[in-house]
Amino acid sequence: MSQSPFLDRSGWTPEPLDLWEPILITKEEIDAEIERLASIARPANGRRQSLIVHPRWNELGVGPGLNPGVRVTLEVLKPGEETAPIRHNSTQINFCIKGSGSTIINGKRIKYGLYDTWNFPSMATYRHINDSNDLHVRFCYSNAPLLEKLNVHIVEDAPQEPPLHVVEEKEEAKAQESIAKIVPLGDEGAFLMPYEVLINPEPVESKILHWPWQGLKGELDKLGGLDKNYRGRRLYMMWNPATGRHNGITPNFFATITIRPAGIVDRPHRHTSAAINYYFQGSGHSVVEKKRYDWKAGDLMLSAPGWGIHNHASHDEPVYELTVQDQPLMIYMESLLWQEDLKKPWRVLGTEAGFETNAEALKRKAS
Repeated sequence: MSQSPFLDRSGWTPEPLDLWEPILITKEEIDAEIERLASIARPANGRRQSLIVHPRWNELGVGPGLNPGVRVTLEVLKPGEETAPIRHNSTQINFCIKGSGSTIINGKRIKYGLYDTWNFPSMATYRHINDSNDLHVRFCYSNAPLLEKLNVHIVEDAPQEPPLHVVEEKEEAKAQESIAKIVPLGDEGAFLMPYEVLINPEPVESKILHWPWQGLKGELDKLGGLDKNYRGRRLYMMWNPATGRHNGITPNFFATITIRPAGIVDRPHRHTSAAINYYFQGSGHSVVEKKRYDWKAGDLMLSAPGWGIHNHASHDEPVYELTVQDQPLMIYMESLLWQEDLKKPWRVLGTEAGFETNAEALKRKAS
């Protein structure tokens, strides 16, 4: 007898969330893996890489990742090496943690150095080049696990470089003609969309963008001088305008770089987006679900499983950290619950009004 396609859930009640535990990958572990990757024979495609995975990654049937929706890959290139071209429908963030190099994405060359950040749009053909005299190391953050869970992660190895598709004015006009065919239904905002619009949505260019550390640090250090009574996090998000109000560097992720002056302790908070932190200067600790984790420069940490209560603190010197979260995806799905103050209700960010800091009040007081 074949298995029934029906699963009776009558009277079902939800079970408590089974949060993934935070995981700390130390600088010493990362350095050892860098050394190992650099010591092996060059792979045929030139890609020396290791996935950084959570011990529980396979429990949900997702692709290997550091949390269910984010894959972090450690990638190494020796001087003079180059990878073979590749493209895929997952998007990426790259962050240089050692040395320097270049990436050629759809014919555009990104020349980057230590602590630079840059994005990879979907199906952009790219290759990495170490055109320096030193070892080059990057972290690559990808939404591949989500696409693999959906069984639609399309990867093309060694593709030919396709010509870029440029949206012409006549195409834009054609799209506008289709939009004019949308039919209102009732008077409460419901519409009927014809097939001509369904298969020709208004295109939004997804640009290849680069955030150099040299310029970013100058802006970030200004935040370090904020009043010690400031109630907020001293950070900048690297924003890609193509993500609009969803606040991302890619449609799936945001990437922020934070400065924590010595002795700063965040208020406990939580959100359904999961956070991965890379600390590249200073030391401190995080408390996640009442358990303390001490970290230092060079450590990588799944620091906040989705909806886990957490806060962070710097010790006796300033801290710089990169944080990657799947917040833009959560906003688009209307699934981003955020509780900035545990004594107050959470809100659905992107659908309800969000939170405010006391920055303006401090400015008025100072003046």
